[in-house]
Amino acid sequence: MDVTLHLAQDPEADELLGRSPLAALVGMLLDQQVPMEWAFKGPSTVARRLGAEDLDAHEIAVHDPEAFVALLSEKPAVHRYPGSMAKRIQQLCEYLVEHYDGNAELVWKGVDDGPELLRRLEELPGFGKQKAQIFLALLGKQLGVRPKGWREAAGAYGEAKSFRSVADITGPESLVKVRAHKQEMKAAAKAAKAAGAGTGK
Repeated sequence: MDVTLHLAQDPEADELLGRSPLAALVGMLLDQQVPMEWAFKGPSTVARRLGAEDLDAHEIAVHDPEAFVALLSEKPAVHRYPGSMAKRIQQLCEYLVEHYDGNAELVWKGVDDGPELLRRLEELPGFGKQKAQIFLALLGKQLGVRPKGWREAAGAYGEAKSFRSVADITGPESLVKVRAHKQEMKAAAKAAKAAGAGTGK
């Protein structure tokens, strides 16, 4: 893995995401309830505060939990909810150590088909189906990981030339398009909810 991603919109953070499978997974884990750039800048911030050039699953898994929360809480905080996210990152790293010898890339390396890869991603702590599908689409579209049937396994996120998620962001222009799509989806969900309330459902 050695590509340049454009998810943090920060050269140093994006460079780390492109070369570090664990950083990419942690960024995806953090990508909820905060702006995408904030989430994907997180791995770089954590690495820097640990005094390292990359994240190490073994090191994070055994890190003192309270000290790790403090590390994420330090201003500027890595996430809006640094306490719960510190716990989730450690759980993810513990799982990777237990099942993949701490090597995040082994989650997808050598996997032959999309459904199997989706299953593996869904098994990761903190990854529901949607998060797993978006990360699968990111692997296929930008990181060259394309097992048979990966687009189908990624669902709508795997569609070519779509602007639905972080998997489709390759620069400022596509970021704007993905943001617009998310706003449309939120507005549609809000309208549907209001319509449901109006009919007494």
